[in-house]
Amino acid sequence: MRVLVTGGAGFIGSQVVSVLRERGHEPLVFDVREDPGADVRDPEAVERALSGVDAVCHQAAMVGLGDGISDAAEYVSRNDLGTAVLLAAMAKAGVGHLVLAGSMAVYGEGRYTCPRHGSVRPGPRSVADLDAGRFEPVCPACGDDLSPAPVDEDVPADPRNVYAATKLAQEHLAAAWARCTGGSAVSLRYHNVYGPGMPRDTPYAGVAALFRSALARGEAPRVFEDGRQLRDFVHVRDVAAANATALEAEAAPGVLTAYNTGSGEPHTVGEMARALAVAHGGPEPVVTGEYRLGDVRHITADSSRLRAALGWRPEIGFEEGMTEFARAGMREA
Repeated sequence: MRVLVTGGAGFIGSQVVSVLRERGHEPLVFDVREDPGADVRDPEAVERALSGVDAVCHQAAMVGLGDGISDAAEYVSRNDLGTAVLLAAMAKAGVGHLVLAGSMAVYGEGRYTCPRHGSVRPGPRSVADLDAGRFEPVCPACGDDLSPAPVDEDVPADPRNVYAATKLAQEHLAAAWARCTGGSAVSLRYHNVYGPGMPRDTPYAGVAALFRSALARGEAPRVFEDGRQLRDFVHVRDVAAANATALEAEAAPGVLTAYNTGSGEPHTVGEMARALAVAHGGPEPVVTGEYRLGDVRHITADSSRLRAALGWRPEIGFEEGMTEFARAGMREA
């Protein structure tokens, strides 16, 4: 299978390219890092790249929380305009299979249970609560404490920042393309991807890269809030394998199917920082109590649908992966 991998020179995309080659496919890299003319927003460049292609793996995107709202136009341009240009070119070229790099950010807060009201979805945390160090959401009905639980794909989307909104828009665009063309679209909603080759020293990287960059400078990782935020950290090679599996599988025509892509092993941000610091031999993490307004408190994955439907299984455990990552090289942003 000949697969165009947008963003194929990036952190995740380069791993997807490697896995596809290992499985006997022919990946074609489309990435401005390798060719300044390979901009997914350029219709002519995209149309040329799609010649003879059987499927597209769309990894190109501007990621991370960024600078709040000031860079919203750039996020929309790169993520949503770029996706729209790509999909229009795919329709013109008759390429009918898409695997999209989705994100767990579309959910906003994860799922919670209240002892009295069952499953609930709390709204955004207030500045007053965050300033006071009240980081845990409470039941919107009674104000009681909540217990976080894994989120599945049927939970309604509730994006809480610009990046999350653009990732949800990408899914809507892909779904519209699938309906109009009869093509098949899969969105792999990545949870917190980490591993060798993450970009260093950039506000657009994930928290794992920020901690690893600090350790490389000989500094202590700075953990926001109280460090007890739950996340699902999934290794980049497992994510790359999920992309290859989704490309190889027969997908339903005319619709977009979303799959959570996580390890299924929740850990706190503080645990991750400590694991990296111990493996790196660097300074102990510092819990700062600071916060970012666009962050959510807890979000972890129920990836059972991906496992059941496509037979994908993560293979790299938390301790093994963090030990490798702590000692591996990073790339320039």
